[in-house]
Amino acid sequence: MANITMTVNGKSVSGEVEGRTLLVDFLRTDLRLTGTHVGCDTSQCGACTVHVDGIAVKSCTMLAAEADGADVSTIEGQANADGSLSAIQAAFQEHHGLQCGFCTPGMVMAAADLLKKNAKPTEAEVRHHLEGNICRCTGYHNIVKAIMAASGQDVSQLAAE
Repeated sequence: MANITMTVNGKSVSGEVEGRTLLVDFLRTDLRLTGTHVGCDTSQCGACTVHVDGIAVKSCTMLAAEADGADVSTIEGQANADGSLSAIQAAFQEHHGLQCGFCTPGMVMAAADLLKKNAKPTEAEVRHHLEGNICRCTGYHNIVKAIMAASGQDVSQLAAE
């Protein structure tokens, strides 16, 4: 067993974990932050994407102990300070970037990572950045549209798929 401490969504948290405990399990089970989803356990789907020290990682392939001392952001930490939706979350809602919602937390976290690196990505850049995230419902078009809208770009000219 190991004692770990990290900052999650701006709050210091501690816990005792087995060496094999995955970060996603620590977040969901110990901290009850269930917005981060477990989809595949093989890092293929991206539903478990969180930010660790500002870098997007798939938390199903990172041990909780590896995040000891880190600054972790989950989907629960993406809302504005007043609880309202962030620009990315609002764009997903406005542009119908979700259907069942299972992949949405990972998509929002991937989008936040992209927009931090590239404030005005092209459609091709958005699609490339999302290659590690799987959605089985939407066909990605509205997700791409939402991310581009969140970046402040005009999405009215994007071709419908």
